[in-house]
Amino acid sequence: MLTGQIRNDIDKLWEKFWTGGVTNPLTVIEQISYLMFARMLDMQEDVTERKANRTGKDFDRLFPNTPEGQLLRWKNFKNLSGKELHKHLKQEVFPHFAKLGKQAEMQDELGSAVNTVKSFGHIGEYMQDADLEIKNESVLVSAVEMIDELPLTQSDVKGDIYEYLLSKLTTAGINGQFRTPRHIIDTMVELIDPQPTDVVCDPACGTAGFLVRIMEYLNRQHSSEVGIFADGEGNKQYSGDLLESFRDHISTRMFWGFDFDTTMLRVSSMNMALHGVNGANILYQDSLSKSIKENFPEQEEDFFDVILANPPFKGTLDETNTNPDVLGLVKTKKTELLFVGHILRSLKLGGRAAVIVPDGVLFGSSKAHRQLRQELIENNQLEGIVSLPSGVFKPYAGVSTSILLFTKGGTTERVWFYDLQADGYSLDDKRTPLKGEDSNDLPDAISKWRHYRELVLANTPAEEIDKFFGDKTQKVFVVDAKDLTKKKFDLSINRYKEVVYEEEQYEDPKVILNKLKAVESEIMAGIDELEGML
Repeated sequence: MLTGQIRNDIDKLWEKFWTGGVTNPLTVIEQISYLMFARMLDMQEDVTERKANRTGKDFDRLFPNTPEGQLLRWKNFKNLSGKELHKHLKQEVFPHFAKLGKQAEMQDELGSAVNTVKSFGHIGEYMQDADLEIKNESVLVSAVEMIDELPLTQSDVKGDIYEYLLSKLTTAGINGQFRTPRHIIDTMVELIDPQPTDVVCDPACGTAGFLVRIMEYLNRQHSSEVGIFADGEGNKQYSGDLLESFRDHISTRMFWGFDFDTTMLRVSSMNMALHGVNGANILYQDSLSKSIKENFPEQEEDFFDVILANPPFKGTLDETNTNPDVLGLVKTKKTELLFVGHILRSLKLGGRAAVIVPDGVLFGSSKAHRQLRQELIENNQLEGIVSLPSGVFKPYAGVSTSILLFTKGGTTERVWFYDLQADGYSLDDKRTPLKGEDSNDLPDAISKWRHYRELVLANTPAEEIDKFFGDKTQKVFVVDAKDLTKKKFDLSINRYKEVVYEEEQYEDPKVILNKLKAVESEIMAGIDELEGML
């Protein structure tokens, strides 16, 4: 967790960027990412130098062992004056990022052994077009000074630092992408319960929020008593010490994220590295494009154990450029339907997914809408639907959404519904944290889901399940798949939830009229009395 001092420092720096002419929040994060990357490269070089000195072995240098090459290191340029610093970063340091990126790319193609450059995963590749956009020299000096003081040696803290920066993203992208609130992501991760042996993916990863929170979930679930400690403010920190046997898998094979926004790829690569996953597969690809079959033929179909996503649901796609196999599942131009189709294809048999969709996917009457819902119910296991309140994504959007929980393969017997009415925050643009009873349904939803899954996995008879989840007047209930089929696969929770109306008792109209007359008489008497006083 971040201390108040670090938060204050970041807030002050953010304000300096703003007053210094850098007003796009994504640009601010991108520029801070570059500087953090520069410092992390220097820290990595320090580590490998110390190791080489102990072992007497040579190592692959990130910085040439020349006066000019060593000046590219953070510790050697951080104290330059504003004008010199700006020129040095622009003309020397950032172009060096590009060289490292090309070097990493070449090693990828040659299939050479993992080395220091490769250990930074795909970050180097996305630094190839890095450019310094901080024109104000005093802002640049302040940024370097603040980043030099950040505790980047502590993986838990540096991850929180980046999360705090990302929390300042308050505008939606032109393609409808926006940051999913952390508590919603955490709920989806809890519902899916990923394991350290899984291969997980977000096909529209943005800032890699889902992948990062999966890593943090694994740390929480796989820390021994010795591996749990308190930070300076008394908050629990989880080392994930029981994950050691899975480290290689986690670092290089477990995490996959695709996006076609290079800025997002830079940010998400950095986010994963700062959360201790240097080799995450954060890759440039439009997941719905037919080019995915050529670029990632293995990952495009039957590959992932777990997919968590909040794909963009805005606009339509050019059908000629869309993956034809996805169109075979659901013939449409709507991105929200195509993404669910793509996710179904890319899951392994038995793979599971939690996906946020606009409510229109649940009840839309077009042929494509019904086709997708029928596919989910008849040829897969649609296991649960969590209906979210419409203010969850404010201030980005006020659209009503739901979380689909499904497993690839099999057929659906019944669907578990949860009508989430409160998520712990006010449902207005401010999204103020709330306390008290009925202010947060998320813990109850997770608890009820786990109970339901236990019953299902124990092959509990339907009548027994109905004892716990058969009352459709409650927030949580199950609906038999036959009932869904009868209603043309309509998955809207309001089609099945039963509303109990309380009978209101009203007085006879004559009694009400007499009461009104009595009140009127009192008013007139008061007016007469007031007039007498005048």
